[in-house]
Amino acid sequence: MQNVTPMLARKDERNPDEPRSSLPGGVIGFFSYWCALGIPFLLYGSNTLFFFLYTWPFFLALLPASVLIGIVLSQLLRGRLLWSGGLTVLLVVLLFWLVFSFLSGW
Repeated sequence: MQNVTPMLARKDERNPDEPRSSLPGGVIGFFSYWCALGIPFLLYGSNTLFFFLYTWPFFLALLPASVLIGIVLSQLLRGRLLWSGGLTVLLVVLLFWLVFSFLSGW
């Protein structure tokens, strides 16, 4: 007689100790950064380009922060892409808008 252990039909094959991938969170953070970068152009038009000409290092520094926000939220919410994606977009847009309004003096 062989040692056979029965497997449940719906059991997840991944062990709970295995870390989840951080790639989806990083991708969501990267795309939310570019969406946040486009919002001032939609609101203020092409004059925003002259503003970004002098302040680009501040906004470039938000790119790795956005990717990290996406990764952290993806890991904290355990891979729920809709929740982590929506929260990442919201936080990155608010962070971007905070820097934009602080630098523009509004």
